[in-house]
Amino acid sequence: MTIGLEDGTRADPATTEIDVAAERSRTAGTAGRHYFNAAGAGLVSDGVLEAVVTHLRREQRVGGYEAANEVADDVAAVYTSAAALLGAEADEIALFDSATSGLRGVFDALRLGAGDTVVAPRSSYVSQALRLLAMQRHDDVRLVVVPSDGSGAMDLEALDRAVEGATGRVVVSAVHVPTSSGLVEPVAEIAAVARRHGALSVVDATQSVGQIDIDVRAVDCDALVTTGRKFLRGPRGTGMAYLRRGTLEGIGAWAPDVRGAVWTGEDEWTMDGTARQLETWECSVAARLGLGVALREALDRGPAATEAHLVGLGSRLREALDGLDGVTVADPLASRSAIVTFTVDGVASKEVSARLRQRRIDSISVPASHAQWDLGARGLPSVVRVSPHVYNDDEDVRILLDGVADVVAEVRA
Repeated sequence: MTIGLEDGTRADPATTEIDVAAERSRTAGTAGRHYFNAAGAGLVSDGVLEAVVTHLRREQRVGGYEAANEVADDVAAVYTSAAALLGAEADEIALFDSATSGLRGVFDALRLGAGDTVVAPRSSYVSQALRLLAMQRHDDVRLVVVPSDGSGAMDLEALDRAVEGATGRVVVSAVHVPTSSGLVEPVAEIAAVARRHGALSVVDATQSVGQIDIDVRAVDCDALVTTGRKFLRGPRGTGMAYLRRGTLEGIGAWAPDVRGAVWTGEDEWTMDGTARQLETWECSVAARLGLGVALREALDRGPAATEAHLVGLGSRLREALDGLDGVTVADPLASRSAIVTFTVDGVASKEVSARLRQRRIDSISVPASHAQWDLGARGLPSVVRVSPHVYNDDEDVRILLDGVADVVAEVRA
């Protein structure tokens, strides 16, 4: 039985299959093209679009505050749906305008300073890496970048040594799936190392939530942050975070806002005890309602079924690309996600993506400047990244592979 959308619970993964034709029928962006850029921004469904536009029209008619009051219950349901998807409780969810804002909010609230340590993987995305580098430069926080093992994932033994030898308060900044490859980091094991040494773990799940079935209780992390626009297929300008109860106890948000704090006296205020203490008052209500629809759709089709479909497509793509003459798959061994990266001999990745786009095949080029600790360290100036979703099928895969083969032939002609 498929669980309905009303109660915010997951569909039964044992009995739910992905109906690609149905997904395409409610996704206008699939018409006449082959879209492989869910890791950049997944195509929103017609229902997500309708939720956003309907609320903007409501704001036009009655005003922003009045419109928000009318949909207060629907906004509250977004927290419930996010919690159901992640295996959390609604009061452990905070909403943001992006994953970057969420990560910044979490790290700002932790108030790390001189003598404290952040341990990070080589798979860190540019925005988070720059944030950590800035903390090192301006706040005298010690930054330790842990090497990768032979599979390309974070070396757990090196992580254990780094955390054991760290000073002050210690935070492990983990990544589940990076932007620069299909790597899947062992986040549960990473969090376990952090917990064993009394460190906090913060997981960047920007590229995994929506494609990989995640339970924050099983991962046992202290915080997890993701975006709405990628594999969740929500609107741009949305993000969310899980914050384990008690993580900020006695600390409180670094920049309290009327959303998560009450000004109680001349120079006194109290903080909301939930994850929402990290939020700000102002937001796009329309975008959050669209995110709510995307979350309910993800729950309805089943996270486990979605993962099986997407990871299966990724595996078939990776294997087939590896067999094409003139193409080199750039993913490390520990790549078991829907994201696939590759290069074409003698052609810049940006040019490969442009040539594919001429064939109405959407991909993207990821430059080393977005992943210096990964692509830069591996001597790769850029890679072509393709990332399917539930609206893609084997026919899309065939057309993509034919397109890549055509690009190789054009270059050699």
